[in-house]
Amino acid sequence: MGRVPDQPPSPEMHNNFNPMFHPQPGPEPPVYETEKRYINNGGIVNQPTGVPNMAGPAQPTYINTGGTVNQPTGVPNMGRPAQPTYINPGVMGNQPYGIQMTRPVIQPSNWTSGLFDCMNDGENAIITCFFPFVTFGQIAEVTDEGATSCGTGGILYGLICCLFGIPCVYSCTFRAKIRSKFGLPDAPAPDWITHCFCEYCALCQEYRELKNRGLDPAIGWSGNVQRQRMGQQQEMMTPPMGQRMMG
Repeated sequence: MGRVPDQPPSPEMHNNFNPMFHPQPGPEPPVYETEKRYINNGGIVNQPTGVPNMAGPAQPTYINTGGTVNQPTGVPNMGRPAQPTYINPGVMGNQPYGIQMTRPVIQPSNWTSGLFDCMNDGENAIITCFFPFVTFGQIAEVTDEGATSCGTGGILYGLICCLFGIPCVYSCTFRAKIRSKFGLPDAPAPDWITHCFCEYCALCQEYRELKNRGLDPAIGWSGNVQRQRMGQQQEMMTPPMGQRMMG
């Protein structure tokens, strides 16, 4: 048999690389870029000085001309107009001068009769002496302008008098209302003292006061309202002075 010619060695036979005996090189360490800091030129921080400012323009600050803040001086004021301040003539605040929305001021005055002038109205003095609840009911109806009827006020006065014996604790409140209504002084003593020691005299004085000021307690509140309406109608029908009605 002939000799087999020699064959060239296979490349795989020379590839004797074994990762166990030949360690691989480690990964390269990462390279970090050093952060560059620049001078703040009025725009974005950390921006080169020579680079144009790419940020939005800063908001200009203007002088406050009495309107909206940050508004140019030469631009007309487009803000909400300020609320005008008016002179306060003794009424509600922020109200135009000359317009009054409050009640008229009651001028102080004095009592038209004294506490012990009971005989100036003898009829009322006798009724009050024997039936004080009647006088009080009439006073209460006129003072409260019909809110408290004569019967209701009289019954309450009688019940307090019979059960507790001190009707002055209820009647003195209406004396205070009369004083507030006409601007009367707290005389000759505080209301509760006047009614506590001089109950009947105080009722007579309050009755006369209402009557002298055009409010007759004997006819009730409705009667006084009708009488005032009739008086106003008569004044409207009366011709002015110097003229006469043509027939």
